[in-house]
Amino acid sequence: MPRDHTSQDTPQDSPHVTPQGAPQDTPQVAGLLLAAGGGRRLGGRPKALLVHRGRPLVEHAARALREGGCAPVHIVLGAGAEAVRADAELPGCVLVDNPDWAEGMGSSLRAGLASLAGTGARAALVMLVDQPGIGAAAVARVAAAYRSPSSLAAAVYGGRRGHPVLFGAERWAGVAASAVGDRGARDYLKEHQSAITLVDCSDIARVDDIDTPEDLKRLE
Repeated sequence: MPRDHTSQDTPQDSPHVTPQGAPQDTPQVAGLLLAAGGGRRLGGRPKALLVHRGRPLVEHAARALREGGCAPVHIVLGAGAEAVRADAELPGCVLVDNPDWAEGMGSSLRAGLASLAGTGARAALVMLVDQPGIGAAAVARVAAAYRSPSSLAAAVYGGRRGHPVLFGAERWAGVAASAVGDRGARDYLKEHQSAITLVDCSDIARVDDIDTPEDLKRLE
């Protein structure tokens, strides 16, 4: 189980997990930030390190999770992982290395959910690092949809489902089993569509991705 290095009672037992900052209490909903993408269509610029308002994107997304009430916050890294550790300030976050990040988002989702096992979290709220228009307000609104370890909820923008997505802990095994390639949890969500609590976040967030050079104009 990944733990903060300042904790003395349980040793860190995964060589691929490195925490930063002080330990936090663990309420019901943990934050899981997928930040491993290599930015292939951006010329190989790791998305976590794209600059927004003077700081790396990964910092903004991690702050949104913390300020939205999620704890602990686990961040899955891949492309540029060493540079993220060196350049980004991520207090209180647990950094999870995904050596298979090039396989796609599914591998990062599996790695992140595995890192949360044993933390006591009853749900994981999943965000993507390349959506700077999603902030703490949307995080808090979707997290509030948690009811039990079987909860399943997702933000909706203009009638279309997007992130953040909340998975109760009882669903993690099923999500991980279906997470392949770049599809992430798409197949799982499609299969369990009738169980999803849809949370309208159109009034408080934007769901634009930063995928292409043209998209970079959305960064400030």
